[in-house]
Amino acid sequence: MSASPVLPPALPTSPAVSASGAAPGPTAVPTAVPGTPPTPVTGPSQADLLGFVRRVAADAELVASLPLDPEGRTWVRLDGPAGSEAWLIGWPPGTGTGWHDHGESLGAFMTASGELKENSLSVRLPTDGWKTLELNDGVDRERRLAAGQGRAFGRHHVHEVLNESPEQHAVSVHAYYPPLPLMRRYSRTGPTLRLEQVERPADWQ
Repeated sequence: MSASPVLPPALPTSPAVSASGAAPGPTAVPTAVPGTPPTPVTGPSQADLLGFVRRVAADAELVASLPLDPEGRTWVRLDGPAGSEAWLIGWPPGTGTGWHDHGESLGAFMTASGELKENSLSVRLPTDGWKTLELNDGVDRERRLAAGQGRAFGRHHVHEVLNESPEQHAVSVHAYYPPLPLMRRYSRTGPTLRLEQVERPADWQ
């Protein structure tokens, strides 16, 4: 799971990835019907989620109450705003999430103590119909988020989060809306990204 709103750009005209295993079909671009009001957006926004994780990360008593394990990550589920899903997560030295997405949910995370590193992709990936993608140069992004720093992200965000400290735990706060319907797990070797498995809420709750 992972922990300034940043929206991933739309797929570029010149694809930044090429898929094997399925040929992409044409993409239909929806158009508004004249005289039809826009569909209202319900639920918290990226900014709302970022504000929530910032407030929770600043709660020193809550952060200190999280049990920490020297061997593996620990977590406690929180009440997120307006029906969102939220977690307080502890990261032992040298641990990380691996590459994953968030099942098309919006999200935000904030480091409460220690420092986390986020590796992410700057392009939107197709969500279905592929097993292996070859990533072009220039799509990787790296952020280092010390205590009090965080980010929000839109749907289709693919990243990994790491605690690279050799000796210090990190703690972070994460929130997602809608609550995660699934997470896709990936492996990465150089520019090759492979879909390994799809997890459902029962796998992590």
